[in-house]
Amino acid sequence: MSKFTTSVKTKEQSGNEYLPRSASIVKIKDLNAEVRHFTLKFSDGQAFEFKPGQFVEVSLFGIGEAPISITSTFERGDALEIAVRRVGSLTQALHQLKVGDEIFVRGPYGNTFPWQELKGKDIIFVAGGIGLLPLRSVMNAIFHHRKDYGKIWVLYGSKCPTDCVYTDELAAWNRIENVQVLQTVDSPAAGWQGNVGLVTTLFEKLDFNPENTIAYLCGPPIMIKFTSLTLEDKGLRPNDIITTMEMHMKCGIGKCGHCIIGHKYCCTDGPVFTYAQLKTLGAEE
Repeated sequence: MSKFTTSVKTKEQSGNEYLPRSASIVKIKDLNAEVRHFTLKFSDGQAFEFKPGQFVEVSLFGIGEAPISITSTFERGDALEIAVRRVGSLTQALHQLKVGDEIFVRGPYGNTFPWQELKGKDIIFVAGGIGLLPLRSVMNAIFHHRKDYGKIWVLYGSKCPTDCVYTDELAAWNRIENVQVLQTVDSPAAGWQGNVGLVTTLFEKLDFNPENTIAYLCGPPIMIKFTSLTLEDKGLRPNDIITTMEMHMKCGIGKCGHCIIGHKYCCTDGPVFTYAQLKTLGAEE
């Protein structure tokens, strides 16, 4: 398994790929002090089709635009959902919006996480911090078809307990049959009874067959690097270690050159890559 679905162009994109669509905010949920989850409804009433791993460009007129991961799962009928960390002028403005306010969205862009062709496989999801946001789309797609897959592990690491996102969903996923959720933090707070240490320390608690296991990763670059090395050391083939490089993107359509990795554009050739592909691009170093 070395090839992924190519970038999916929707009907809305076939005309002007620069033209955003208006969407209103129908629900807001705080995931932690810095990350806010938005549920959106498009003003034109038309469906917005997307696949796990794709992203959108979100804008506010007069302020700016930024690539944002899609966290929802079209496969199970979810509305478009995004989660935004407050890090700059645009994201600060997004955090000040209320239900009913208007934002603008173009996309979806990029390739997708492979998952439908992996039926029967055991799955390891490894997320660091807000890396859980883009993984949530493929996680819920697989959970929606739970009977088609083997054992599933969710490994989630964060700096401290208050940095965790989707804590309610982590607990719900842990209640799904044959799914185990393991969490770790770098710095424990009062009352924390879980693991302390890097997310790679959680692999000591797993017993998996590398010949029948697929791993999905997302998090800080240093986490992706050492998690990939650890998984390869445990016998996973580089083609079976799948990650998203969505943190590198800017314009979303291969024009600005901000996201070049080797000879690839992260936004148009990715953002989903295998560890084998990253090795050829020199991005695993």
